[in-house]
Amino acid sequence: MQSNGLAFLRSGEAGTLARLDRVFEGWGLGDGAEPVIGPPLLPVAALAKLDYYQNFPHQALLATPLDLERRPEGEDTTTIGAFPPERLAEADVALPSAACYAVYLGLEGTAIAGNTLVTLVGRCFRKETRYSGLRRLLGFHMREVVALGSREFVEEHIDRYSGRVLAFAEALDLPLRKEVASDPFYDGEGPRALFQTLSPVKYEFLSGDLAIGSVNRHRNFFGERCAIRYADTDEPVFTSCAAFGLERWLSVLHDRHRTWEAAMDAIDAAEQAIDKTVERTSA
Repeated sequence: MQSNGLAFLRSGEAGTLARLDRVFEGWGLGDGAEPVIGPPLLPVAALAKLDYYQNFPHQALLATPLDLERRPEGEDTTTIGAFPPERLAEADVALPSAACYAVYLGLEGTAIAGNTLVTLVGRCFRKETRYSGLRRLLGFHMREVVALGSREFVEEHIDRYSGRVLAFAEALDLPLRKEVASDPFYDGEGPRALFQTLSPVKYEFLSGDLAIGSVNRHRNFFGERCAIRYADTDEPVFTSCAAFGLERWLSVLHDRHRTWEAAMDAIDAAEQAIDKTVERTSA
């Protein structure tokens, strides 16, 4: 583990992360979600259109090539720890901080025939004031299940995944609570902030003081900004998403079960317990 927030996962961590991701992906696929893959980088201009740099300038990370025209002749690069700004070219691509941005930008300008689910896992990046083990990383994995469609459909998506997360945590013997969080997609000041207190748009699932997942209601924000619309009415779609920070889940599972083998066994047992509950309910 590195102090710079960049983690190398060995077999125990990697295997448990993959197993955990199969659970969350399976929830989406079981609901009929289409699996998609987003790009590793996103255009700065596209994120700016979504108010990203207005709401999250402190988390933003950009990618840029070296400006080779400014390279000193005979430079020795074997001991460089960081390149100064004057050595960099203009940054026009960014490292995403959430997986779902790729969905809205990938579907920009399209029309959907009806209520739609997609799921993806992405490498996400956030500049933090500090990093701490697997709890808080510069680069991490995020699994999301994204709903696009009617207001009722995306609301039901949030309710369904809230119940699943809490039931899964209970089966894992993992104390978890659901709390209102700040809105990640809207400005934190003025009328939007007031509306957020009256009608919360984001709930986080916390283990102790660590948020390991969330459900997010976007209303028709992304539908409008990305021109994603219904094929029959041409109106912007509503969206919501359920998001899981996989390394954070690893951290709390290991704290609870002490070894990766025990954590893996707990995941298997919890998934089986939930499946049996669903079977009894369906019967």
